[in-house]
Amino acid sequence: MFKPIVQVCALNKNFGPVVAVKDVNFSLAPGETIGLLGGNGAGKSTTLSMLLGLLLPSSGDIFVLGHNMLLNRYRALPHMNFSSPYVDLPHRLTVRENLKVYGCLYGVKDINNRITDLSEDFDLGQFLDRPTGKLSAGQKTRVALAKALLNKPKLLLLDEPTASMDPDTADIIRQHLIRYQQDTEATIVLASHNMSEIEQLCQKVLIMKKGEVVAQGPPAKLVADFQRQNLEQVFLDIARYNGLTR
Repeated sequence: MFKPIVQVCALNKNFGPVVAVKDVNFSLAPGETIGLLGGNGAGKSTTLSMLLGLLLPSSGDIFVLGHNMLLNRYRALPHMNFSSPYVDLPHRLTVRENLKVYGCLYGVKDINNRITDLSEDFDLGQFLDRPTGKLSAGQKTRVALAKALLNKPKLLLLDEPTASMDPDTADIIRQHLIRYQQDTEATIVLASHNMSEIEQLCQKVLIMKKGEVVAQGPPAKLVADFQRQNLEQVFLDIARYNGLTR
């Protein structure tokens, strides 16, 4: 029996009368990638924020690397990281300066060599010394991913990791994430609206609607259970109709 990297038990989050997350349960094994799917307001970002410790649950428990995130999150956070194109890095700092600052915060040894390696992995060389605020949306997304891998996290939380990227660059990034996971056995939680990306990267999918997990399982099993041709059709079924909890 594996020891879960992430264990989420009866997780709930209310904002006043609004129920953002309701009775969510899941666990993640080392080296596993799970996809969070759902429309806007489904509860994906709220769930990610609670995993990071940025939001406190209204009730329920979250354990990361065996640590209770409500009581001892400081023990888990050095081994975690996240990326989101919707969270800006300081605009006035150059890309190199941003990576150095975050590398120091995470206590990364030999930060200059680590930045060099990530610059090659994510093709940052041409704008490494450019102010981050001057980058295109796709370039900012690549920098955010490089930041997320600075400390070689055991748990990587990704929100739309290939947003604003052209198909070729997005595929290169996905292949890099696959290699990183194979090399480190990192566990990845991936929130995305890119169904083909979810099918390519994830061993398991949670589909959320109005804060609840209404379907879960391997992508191929969900497609078969709903008798559809692909995951996008399953998603549309659930988004537009009640569907069956699977």
